[in-house]
Amino acid sequence: MATKPAFRSAFKRRRCLVLADGYYEWEKSGKSKLPWLYEVDGGKPFAFAGLWESWKPAGADESLESCTIITTDANELASQVHVRMPVILDSADHDAWLAGEQIPLIPFPPERMSTRPISTLVNNARNEGPECIEPRY
Repeated sequence: MATKPAFRSAFKRRRCLVLADGYYEWEKSGKSKLPWLYEVDGGKPFAFAGLWESWKPAGADESLESCTIITTDANELASQVHVRMPVILDSADHDAWLAGEQIPLIPFPPERMSTRPISTLVNNARNEGPECIEPRY
């Protein structure tokens, strides 16, 4: 990130925290995509390491603001479904991240995470509500 043109400036000056209480990852099973919900510390809120940018597309009147979540190699838990995972920051690192300090962007400790298979309703972005995270089995 520090050297890639698309992220270099934001990595230096425009860091953010993306708040969540879980994230999804999909396991490929034949032609199906089976969703898994990952949570931290029993479902407590947490923060991903993020970058934000403000830019003006050619011909546009107004600027667009966007953000991205940084990823890293998957830990032992997440690697069962995918090779990458979002960088989850320990709360003790939030201020340092926002201040632009160098902190290790490493996989979150798997012992602080849990995962479970959830309903395939979440595969369609039009579906909302608690039924999306009901157990799949």
